[in-house]
Amino acid sequence: MIGSFVNVFKIPELRRKILFTVLIIAVYRVGVYMPIPGTHPLYLKSLVEQEQSAAGMEGGGGVGGYLAFIARITGGSFGPFLFSLGIMPYISASIILQLLTQAIPKLEKLAKEGESGRKKINEYTRYLAVLLCLIQATFIAKTGAYGGGQSGWRGDVSPVMYSLVCITAMCGGTILLMWLGELVDEYGIGNGISIIIMASIVDRLPAVAQYLGQNATLEFLSFQAAEKIGIETIFLIVVMFVAVIVGVILITQAQRRIPIQQAKHTRGRRTYGGQRQYLPLRVNQAGVIPVIFASSLLYLPMYLFGMLSTSTQGTWAWPVMQEMADAFQYGSLMHLLVYVALIFVFCYFWTAIQFQPREMANNLRDWGNFIPGMRPGRRTADYLEKVMNRITYVGAAFLASVAILPIVISSLTGVSTLMTGFLGGTGLLIIVSVALDVVQRVESHLIMRHYEGFLAEGRVRGRRG
Repeated sequence: MIGSFVNVFKIPELRRKILFTVLIIAVYRVGVYMPIPGTHPLYLKSLVEQEQSAAGMEGGGGVGGYLAFIARITGGSFGPFLFSLGIMPYISASIILQLLTQAIPKLEKLAKEGESGRKKINEYTRYLAVLLCLIQATFIAKTGAYGGGQSGWRGDVSPVMYSLVCITAMCGGTILLMWLGELVDEYGIGNGISIIIMASIVDRLPAVAQYLGQNATLEFLSFQAAEKIGIETIFLIVVMFVAVIVGVILITQAQRRIPIQQAKHTRGRRTYGGQRQYLPLRVNQAGVIPVIFASSLLYLPMYLFGMLSTSTQGTWAWPVMQEMADAFQYGSLMHLLVYVALIFVFCYFWTAIQFQPREMANNLRDWGNFIPGMRPGRRTADYLEKVMNRITYVGAAFLASVAILPIVISSLTGVSTLMTGFLGGTGLLIIVSVALDVVQRVESHLIMRHYEGFLAEGRVRGRRG
């Protein structure tokens, strides 16, 4: 494997791609900590303590910790910074355009026109992303602009001027992130958006190491020990860390291979075709998108009921709103159940958008291929849909398990969700998934130029099922 890493830098093209990707990541990390002009210095000074408290350094949670979690997995930086919105508006715009492509015949026709149609849809996606940026930045700027000093973001400038600066800076930051991601796709190693999100998650590693160094002890302590992490808790977290990595690799690479038989054609005295091939269907077709969307959507009831419980104090509706606000608190049973349900819904939803069994069945029929035992056309489409529904259930169950595992471990041990979430949750899921994709891309370059891959047995392959 060491020789493979050495070979990576022997190929000039691959070396340039990797160095360019590293340069883009460095530019992104600078922008994450670039404050919006006009922000009060006192607020910036106190932001480190506020962020640590919001991220759960002391085992806390609540809406602040949940917002910090969402910002972390979408490449943002919760606060008055250039990349506060992260890449989430672009992801949302992409999903909306894919939905509209299935609903609007003109867009569907455009999507089938090849490269020119894809470029046009990408252009529409950027326009929609800018619109979403304007909407989100307006609400965020309104919250941060009113109230000077440490109670708000604004310094010695007017609220209207600071709001305009905030909206312009946040929208410009997201557009810059979109451009940086496209640069990585074109000139770098590829998959630029995912690499940017992974970089924002890895940035939490020093905070996790600091938290572990301050609270860990090589003594046997009972779970929930005050301000200390015993050796049995460390062992449990290590087991969770290894289990999640192994599980992510297996599920990400897992495939259900459908046998495809090619029809025989006789021309003159020769017979062509007749080979058997396989149609690979990924178990985790949706990737990490369901977890990101479920996390973002779950913030709405937390914010809504919290706001209603505050505004209805002293009225007959206050006890009901308070009960609902408590029920949707981060880590509660209702929060976990709704979280799991949303992950399942978005898994099937995203798979239904990406996977088109009828179109695939028609293509197989047009190419002269068929599934043994299945008649071409509608019967083949129904079979492919049935198989995909079954394997999607497995992928959704795994994503839900990975998403709630850090919350459960944190509740049992009293360890901060900052640590359990990084070492065994959605963050680790994204890191491993993106790392696998990068390794496969680099390995393809090595093998194409007759170098050995990272594994002596050959390329990184999916698990067959």
